Amino acid sequence: MEAITRTDFKFPGQVSVYHGKVRDVYNISNRYLVMVVTDRISAFDVILPKGIPYKGQVLNQIANKFLDATADIVPNWKIASPDPMVTIGHRCEPFKVEMVVRGYLTGHAWREYKAGKRSLCGVPLPEGMREHQKFPNPIITPTTKAEEGHDEDISREEIIGKGLVSEEDYALLEKYTLALFERGTQLAKKMGLILVDTKYEFGKKDGKIFLIDEIHTPDSSRYFYLDGYKERFEKGQEQRQLSKEFVREWLMANGFQGKEGQRVPEMTPDFVEQVSNRYIELFEKITGERFQRASLDQITARIEKNVTEYLKSL
Repeated sequence: MEAITRTDFKFPGQVSVYHGKVRDVYNISNRYLVMVVTDRISAFDVILPKGIPYKGQVLNQIANKFLDATADIVPNWKIASPDPMVTIGHRCEPFKVEMVVRGYLTGHAWREYKAGKRSLCGVPLPEGMREHQKFPNPIITPTTKAEEGHDEDISREEIIGKGLVSEEDYALLEKYTLALFERGTQLAKKMGLILVDTKYEFGKKDGKIFLIDEIHTPDSSRYFYLDGYKERFEKGQEQRQLSKEFVREWLMANGFQGKEGQRVPEMTPDFVEQVSNRYIELFEKITGERFQRASLDQITARIEKNVTEYLKSL
């Protein structure tokens, strides 16, 4: 099965290209962005050596669905998706922070809590909480946007104090973040899921705030299965998760956590196929729709044709 791990297109009007961890983003005439969601997969801030077939399509189509489903809350960057792996949208000036919102004490927040911290990004955490416990209200724990390496926790006060975001804009980012999370929570519940935590990125265009990048995908969000959550929590058991946590767990079980000197374990064809099937399962569970596998034949030629044709209409 073919997986697209890197693209190098030359689209009409192309000014530059940025190769991120997963996405290749093409700047068209400083007005539009062509975002190609590749099949690259990253964990522990490391891009793994093999791509996962259909992963790019899964992430792109989930993000598209939720961008459309939240466009009444905040304008977003999307204009169209002319290819299963591509979104074309407005070029915005991104804010240098990511808005992480958490409904439950899980993952990074739990690790910090277990280590004795009772404040995360300036947000006080109640005493006596347990892993996977629901917060009284969702909390916002922003991070810096690192070009390389790890994103760092940062507080609202530091963001405003350092001039990363104005106080006026930050108040809007908080408002949008909580409203998006509430909508995502409602949509997840209909699918028998709990939206545990997620991140949103925002930018500005013509003085207006836009939601940018992906939204509510298993790469940017953590989901629990609603069925059995309460029983598992009461018994202190691990929750059934719907995220790429299973990839991290496989890496850790094979001695890799992204630390210096560690080597990525061999990704066998069987493992790659397992991950591909898992992403398709994620798509169907999160969206409630059957996944339509795009042809894996000459993917790059297809993308180039579809994007080039669409750009003519802009």
